[in-house]
Amino acid sequence: MNPLAVEVMKEIGIDISGNQTKSAFDFFKEGKLYTQVITVCDETSAGKCPFFPEITTRLHWGFDDPSTFTGTWEERLEKTRRVREVIREKIDAWLKKFEG
Repeated sequence: MNPLAVEVMKEIGIDISGNQTKSAFDFFKEGKLYTQVITVCDETSAGKCPFFPEITTRLHWGFDDPSTFTGTWEERLEKTRRVREVIREKIDAWLKKFEG
């Protein structure tokens, strides 16, 4: 896990320090099927985002990748916080479509 992501998620009470990155193929091997998938690759990597077979809806939300941020630790942390907040806003807006 990216230490910047771990830190900014900890700030909002979410501990991802024990998580591990999984590939799309890991989920496929487990036999999991999805009706919706949201990919979050940055725009330069969008073409390399994972493919999930048998999906009815695939959304792509491009976000800047914290691993590419430059500057001091604090500057990179602030950029990562901004990404976290953009993701939160995007999720909130998406979930509102299912209310009511």
